[in-house]
Amino acid sequence: MIRVGTRLGENRYGKSRVRLSRITRLADKHVFNEWTVRVLLEGDFETAFTEGDNSKILPTDTMKNTVYSIARDSKATTPEEFATDLGDYLLANNPQVSKVSVEVDEKAWERLTTEAGPEPTTFRLAGPELQTVSAERERGGKWKIVSGVDGLVILKTTKSEFTGYIKDKLTTLKPATDRIFGTRATMAWEYETEAPAYADVRARIVAALLKVFAEHHSLSVQHTIFDMGKAALDAAPEIARIKLTMPNLHHLLADLSPFGQDNPNHIFVATDEPHGYIEATIER
Repeated sequence: MIRVGTRLGENRYGKSRVRLSRITRLADKHVFNEWTVRVLLEGDFETAFTEGDNSKILPTDTMKNTVYSIARDSKATTPEEFATDLGDYLLANNPQVSKVSVEVDEKAWERLTTEAGPEPTTFRLAGPELQTVSAERERGGKWKIVSGVDGLVILKTTKSEFTGYIKDKLTTLKPATDRIFGTRATMAWEYETEAPAYADVRARIVAALLKVFAEHHSLSVQHTIFDMGKAALDAAPEIARIKLTMPNLHHLLADLSPFGQDNPNHIFVATDEPHGYIEATIER
Protein backbone atom coordinates (compact mmCIF):
# COMPACT_ATOMS: atom_id res chain seq x y z
CA MET A 1 0.00 0.00 0.00
CA ILE A 2 1.31 3.44 -0.91
CA ARG A 3 0.89 5.94 1.88
CA VAL A 4 -0.18 9.37 0.74
CA GLY A 5 1.07 12.18 2.95
CA THR A 6 -0.85 15.34 3.69
CA ARG A 7 0.24 18.92 3.92
CA LEU A 8 -1.39 22.24 4.49
CA GLY A 9 -2.18 24.12 1.29
CA GLU A 10 -3.15 27.72 0.73
CA ASN A 11 -4.86 29.21 3.74
CA ARG A 12 -5.90 32.50 5.28
CA TYR A 13 -8.20 33.72 8.00
CA GLY A 14 -9.69 36.95 9.25
CA LYS A 15 -12.76 38.87 10.31
CA SER A 16 -15.76 39.61 8.10
CA ARG A 17 -18.81 41.88 8.23
CA VAL A 18 -17.27 44.41 10.60
CA ARG A 19 -19.72 47.31 10.41
CA LEU A 20 -18.45 50.80 11.00
CA SER A 21 -20.18 54.18 10.89
CA ARG A 22 -18.09 57.35 11.05
CA ILE A 23 -18.97 61.03 11.45
CA THR A 24 -16.34 63.58 10.48
CA ARG A 25 -17.39 66.85 12.11
CA LEU A 26 -16.25 69.79 10.04
CA ALA A 27 -16.87 73.41 10.97
CA ASP A 28 -19.79 73.85 8.57
CA LYS A 29 -21.05 70.32 8.00
CA HIS A 30 -20.76 66.66 8.89
CA VAL A 31 -19.47 63.91 6.61
CA PHE A 32 -21.05 60.48 7.16
CA ASN A 33 -19.66 57.12 6.04
CA GLU A 34 -21.00 53.62 6.63
CA TRP A 35 -18.49 50.89 5.84
CA THR A 36 -18.53 47.10 6.10
CA VAL A 37 -15.02 45.70 6.38
CA ARG A 38 -13.44 42.30 5.84
CA VAL A 39 -9.83 41.56 6.80
CA LEU A 40 -7.94 38.43 5.71
CA LEU A 41 -4.39 37.49 6.68
CA GLU A 42 -1.94 35.06 5.10
CA GLY A 43 1.32 34.03 6.69
CA ASP A 44 3.09 31.65 9.03
CA PHE A 45 0.05 29.94 10.53
CA GLU A 46 0.80 26.30 9.70
CA THR A 47 1.28 25.09 13.27
CA ALA A 48 -2.12 26.47 14.23
CA PHE A 49 -3.65 24.05 11.72
CA THR A 50 -1.33 21.08 12.19
CA GLU A 51 -0.54 21.25 15.91
CA GLY A 52 -3.20 23.48 17.45
CA ASP A 53 -0.51 26.04 18.33
CA ASN A 54 -2.12 29.49 18.41
CA SER A 55 1.03 31.43 19.33
CA LYS A 56 1.10 33.16 15.93
CA ILE A 57 -2.64 33.72 15.62
CA LEU A 58 -3.99 37.24 15.96
CA PRO A 59 -7.55 36.75 17.25
CA THR A 60 -10.22 37.80 14.81
CA ASP A 61 -11.85 39.73 17.66
CA THR A 62 -8.65 41.79 17.84
CA MET A 63 -8.96 42.44 14.10
CA LYS A 64 -12.46 43.78 14.69
CA ASN A 65 -11.15 46.10 17.41
CA THR A 66 -8.31 47.17 15.12
CA VAL A 67 -10.82 48.30 12.49
CA TYR A 68 -12.42 50.70 14.98
CA SER A 69 -9.14 51.86 16.48
CA ILE A 70 -7.56 52.67 13.10
CA ALA A 71 -10.77 54.41 12.00
CA ARG A 72 -10.50 56.67 15.06
CA ASP A 73 -7.09 58.06 14.06
CA SER A 74 -7.15 57.62 10.27
CA LYS A 75 -7.34 60.73 8.11
CA ALA A 76 -8.68 58.66 5.21
CA THR A 77 -11.50 60.27 3.27
CA THR A 78 -12.16 57.28 0.99
CA PRO A 79 -12.59 53.54 1.63
CA GLU A 80 -9.47 52.93 -0.49
CA GLU A 81 -7.33 55.06 1.82
CA PHE A 82 -8.84 53.46 4.92
CA ALA A 83 -8.19 49.95 3.57
CA THR A 84 -4.49 50.75 3.12
CA ASP A 85 -4.21 52.40 6.55
CA LEU A 86 -5.71 49.30 8.15
CA GLY A 87 -3.60 46.86 6.14
CA ASP A 88 -0.36 48.77 6.75
CA TYR A 89 -0.98 48.66 10.50
CA LEU A 90 -1.63 44.92 10.50
CA LEU A 91 1.53 44.20 8.49
CA ALA A 92 3.69 46.50 10.63
CA ASN A 93 2.55 44.92 13.89
CA ASN A 94 2.41 41.24 12.91
CA PRO A 95 5.72 39.90 11.54
CA GLN A 96 4.16 36.46 10.99
CA VAL A 97 1.82 37.95 8.35
CA SER A 98 3.06 37.84 4.76
CA LYS A 99 -0.01 39.25 3.01
CA VAL A 100 -3.05 41.25 4.01
CA SER A 101 -6.29 41.70 2.12
CA VAL A 102 -8.88 44.30 3.07
CA GLU A 103 -12.31 44.68 1.50
CA VAL A 104 -14.55 47.65 2.22
CA ASP A 105 -18.15 48.14 1.08
CA GLU A 106 -19.63 51.62 1.49
CA LYS A 107 -23.34 52.41 1.48
CA ALA A 108 -24.45 55.20 -0.83
CA TRP A 109 -25.41 57.86 1.71
CA GLU A 110 -25.73 61.33 0.19
CA ARG A 111 -26.45 64.72 1.68
CA LEU A 112 -30.14 65.64 1.82
CA THR A 113 -31.09 68.76 -0.12
CA THR A 114 -34.12 70.87 0.82
CA GLU A 115 -35.49 74.17 -0.47
CA ALA A 116 -32.91 75.90 1.70
CA GLY A 117 -30.07 73.96 0.11
CA PRO A 118 -27.85 71.04 1.20
CA GLU A 119 -28.49 69.94 4.78
CA PRO A 120 -25.19 70.01 6.70
CA THR A 121 -26.05 67.10 9.04
CA THR A 122 -28.82 65.13 7.31
CA PHE A 123 -28.44 62.29 4.81
CA ARG A 124 -30.50 59.95 2.65
CA LEU A 125 -29.64 56.55 1.20
CA ALA A 126 -29.29 57.14 -2.53
CA GLY A 127 -29.80 53.56 -3.65
CA PRO A 128 -29.14 49.91 -3.00
CA GLU A 129 -25.70 49.99 -4.62
CA LEU A 130 -22.47 49.67 -2.66
CA GLN A 131 -19.18 51.35 -3.38
CA THR A 132 -16.60 48.58 -3.17
CA VAL A 133 -12.87 48.32 -2.55
CA SER A 134 -10.58 45.28 -2.58
CA ALA A 135 -7.01 46.00 -1.49
CA GLU A 136 -4.13 43.51 -1.23
CA ARG A 137 -0.51 43.93 -0.25
CA GLU A 138 2.29 41.44 0.28
CA ARG A 139 5.00 42.30 2.79
CA GLY A 140 7.58 44.41 1.02
CA GLY A 141 5.28 44.96 -1.94
CA LYS A 142 2.92 47.63 -3.16
CA TRP A 143 -0.79 47.85 -2.74
CA LYS A 144 -3.01 46.38 -5.46
CA ILE A 145 -6.35 48.17 -5.27
CA VAL A 146 -9.54 47.38 -7.19
CA SER A 147 -12.45 49.77 -6.78
CA GLY A 148 -15.98 49.37 -8.00
CA VAL A 149 -19.72 49.53 -7.54
CA ASP A 150 -21.95 46.58 -6.72
CA GLY A 151 -25.67 46.47 -7.40
CA LEU A 152 -26.29 49.65 -9.42
CA VAL A 153 -29.93 49.26 -10.48
CA ILE A 154 -30.68 51.12 -13.72
CA LEU A 155 -33.38 50.84 -16.38
CA LYS A 156 -34.43 52.55 -19.58
CA THR A 157 -37.71 52.11 -21.40
CA THR A 158 -36.51 52.47 -24.98
CA LYS A 159 -33.41 52.66 -27.20
CA SER A 160 -32.85 48.93 -26.73
CA GLU A 161 -33.36 46.11 -29.21
CA PHE A 162 -32.28 42.54 -29.85
CA THR A 163 -32.49 41.06 -33.35
CA GLY A 164 -30.40 39.01 -35.76
CA TYR A 165 -29.51 36.28 -33.26
CA ILE A 166 -29.21 32.53 -33.90
CA LYS A 167 -32.54 30.77 -34.30
CA ASP A 168 -32.77 27.01 -34.02
CA LYS A 169 -35.52 24.51 -33.27
CA LEU A 170 -35.52 25.50 -29.58
CA THR A 171 -35.72 29.24 -30.11
CA THR A 172 -39.00 30.85 -29.03
CA LEU A 173 -37.74 34.38 -28.36
CA LYS A 174 -39.28 36.98 -30.64
CA PRO A 175 -37.08 39.78 -32.07
CA ALA A 176 -37.46 43.10 -30.23
CA THR A 177 -36.80 46.52 -31.72
CA ASP A 178 -38.06 48.55 -28.75
CA ARG A 179 -37.71 46.88 -25.37
CA ILE A 180 -37.09 47.67 -21.72
CA PHE A 181 -33.46 47.34 -20.67
CA GLY A 182 -33.05 46.84 -16.93
CA THR A 183 -30.02 45.62 -15.02
CA ARG A 184 -28.34 45.40 -11.64
CA ALA A 185 -24.85 46.32 -12.75
CA THR A 186 -21.61 45.48 -10.99
CA MET A 187 -18.32 47.05 -12.03
CA ALA A 188 -14.72 46.89 -10.83
CA TRP A 189 -11.69 48.76 -12.13
CA GLU A 190 -7.95 48.37 -11.67
CA TYR A 191 -5.66 51.36 -11.42
CA GLU A 192 -2.81 52.18 -13.74
CA THR A 193 -1.41 54.90 -11.48
CA GLU A 194 -0.53 54.77 -7.78
CA ALA A 195 -2.61 56.64 -5.20
CA PRO A 196 -4.95 58.52 -7.57
CA ALA A 197 -7.72 60.80 -6.30
CA TYR A 198 -10.02 57.84 -5.65
CA ALA A 199 -13.26 59.73 -5.06
CA ASP A 200 -12.78 61.88 -8.16
CA VAL A 201 -11.93 58.86 -10.31
CA ARG A 202 -15.01 57.02 -9.04
CA ALA A 203 -17.27 59.99 -9.75
CA ARG A 204 -15.97 60.35 -13.31
CA ILE A 205 -16.32 56.64 -14.04
CA VAL A 206 -19.87 56.34 -12.70
CA ALA A 207 -20.97 59.51 -14.51
CA ALA A 208 -19.52 58.21 -17.79
CA LEU A 209 -21.17 54.81 -17.38
CA LEU A 210 -24.59 56.28 -16.63
CA LYS A 211 -24.38 58.76 -19.49
CA VAL A 212 -23.64 56.03 -22.03
CA PHE A 213 -26.32 53.74 -20.61
CA ALA A 214 -28.91 56.49 -20.98
CA GLU A 215 -27.88 57.70 -24.44
CA HIS A 216 -26.71 54.50 -26.11
CA HIS A 217 -28.92 52.83 -28.72
CA SER A 218 -28.38 49.27 -27.58
CA LEU A 219 -28.34 46.44 -30.10
CA SER A 220 -27.59 43.99 -27.27
CA VAL A 221 -26.38 44.06 -23.68
CA GLN A 222 -22.94 43.13 -25.04
CA HIS A 223 -23.02 46.16 -27.33
CA THR A 224 -23.84 48.50 -24.44
CA ILE A 225 -21.30 46.98 -22.05
CA PHE A 226 -18.46 47.62 -24.46
CA ASP A 227 -19.38 51.24 -25.09
CA MET A 228 -19.88 51.84 -21.35
CA GLY A 229 -16.46 50.36 -20.58
CA LYS A 230 -14.81 52.41 -23.32
CA ALA A 231 -16.38 55.58 -21.90
CA ALA A 232 -15.09 54.73 -18.41
CA LEU A 233 -11.54 54.32 -19.73
CA ASP A 234 -11.81 57.60 -21.60
CA ALA A 235 -13.10 59.39 -18.51
CA ALA A 236 -10.44 58.02 -16.17
CA PRO A 237 -6.91 57.66 -17.59
CA GLU A 238 -5.89 56.53 -14.09
CA ILE A 239 -7.39 53.06 -14.65
CA ALA A 240 -6.06 50.20 -16.77
CA ARG A 241 -9.21 48.12 -17.21
CA ILE A 242 -12.78 47.80 -16.05
CA LYS A 243 -14.93 44.70 -15.64
CA LEU A 244 -18.67 45.10 -16.09
CA THR A 245 -21.29 42.53 -15.13
CA MET A 246 -24.82 43.32 -16.31
CA PRO A 247 -27.58 40.76 -15.89
CA ASN A 248 -30.51 41.42 -18.20
CA LEU A 249 -33.48 41.72 -15.83
CA HIS A 250 -36.36 41.01 -18.15
CA HIS A 251 -39.62 42.87 -18.57
CA LEU A 252 -41.69 40.69 -20.87
CA LEU A 253 -44.58 41.99 -22.93
CA ALA A 254 -47.81 40.72 -21.38
CA ASP A 255 -50.20 38.81 -23.64
CA LEU A 256 -53.55 40.56 -23.24
CA SER A 257 -55.17 38.92 -26.29
CA PRO A 258 -57.19 36.43 -24.17
CA PHE A 259 -58.96 39.48 -22.71
CA GLY A 260 -59.65 41.01 -26.11
CA GLN A 261 -57.12 43.78 -25.55
CA ASP A 262 -54.12 44.90 -27.53
CA ASN A 263 -50.80 45.74 -25.88
CA PRO A 264 -48.91 48.48 -27.73
CA ASN A 265 -45.66 48.01 -25.76
CA HIS A 266 -47.47 49.19 -22.64
CA ILE A 267 -47.93 46.41 -20.07
CA PHE A 268 -45.08 44.09 -19.05
CA VAL A 269 -44.41 41.21 -16.69
CA ALA A 270 -41.34 42.02 -14.58
CA THR A 271 -39.16 39.02 -13.85
CA ASP A 272 -35.57 38.71 -12.68
CA GLU A 273 -35.34 34.88 -12.68
CA PRO A 274 -34.12 33.43 -14.90
CA HIS A 275 -32.17 36.30 -16.41
CA GLY A 276 -29.49 36.83 -19.00
CA TYR A 277 -25.98 37.22 -17.60
CA ILE A 278 -23.36 39.17 -19.51
CA GLU A 279 -19.92 40.29 -18.36
CA ALA A 280 -16.84 41.65 -20.05
CA THR A 281 -13.54 43.31 -19.25
CA ILE A 282 -12.64 46.33 -21.36
CA GLU A 283 -8.98 47.31 -21.23
CA ARG A 284 -6.52 49.62 -22.88
